[in-house]
Amino acid sequence: MAELTTIARPYAKAAFSYALASNSIKEWEAMLNVAAAIAEDPTMQEWLDQPALTAEQRAEGFAQVCGDALSEEGKNLIAQLTEHNRVTLLPTLYNMFHEYVAAEENALDVELVSATELAEEQVTELVSSLKKRLNKEVRVSTSVDERLIGGVLIRAGDTVIDGSVRGKLTRLAEQLNS
Repeated sequence: MAELTTIARPYAKAAFSYALASNSIKEWEAMLNVAAAIAEDPTMQEWLDQPALTAEQRAEGFAQVCGDALSEEGKNLIAQLTEHNRVTLLPTLYNMFHEYVAAEENALDVELVSATELAEEQVTELVSSLKKRLNKEVRVSTSVDERLIGGVLIRAGDTVIDGSVRGKLTRLAEQLNS
């Protein structure tokens, strides 16, 4: 994983710099999202692995599957990635690009996972607390995981705040066993 990140970083930085300079961040983010999803498709991966195909054929085929989602600049990026057998980097590249966008906007994507569906006022209260604590704009997504028993698990970048009953029980068991 660290190796993929290291290899993808220059591509992500270049794409972000270009998107920022050309005032097309949202277009690039959407384009990379589509390309990343296509690159993860097992059928596409199998097709790209055919040894008989040239890099140019891979790039053209990939671009055709993407359709109108790719600009000429996006097609150039795909051509570069296929030339160096790095199309598999697209999901990592997209995630890094998204992080650069969030940093530029001083925002953070936060995932709230709860045992039951959270009420709107609970989400609003948590977002408000996180904004104060992290000093950033917070973009939130919610999901339900009944295995948590109760409470909330918060994922904000590399930070994980485990306020779930399951997490508390696990920590208690670890303390009792040590």
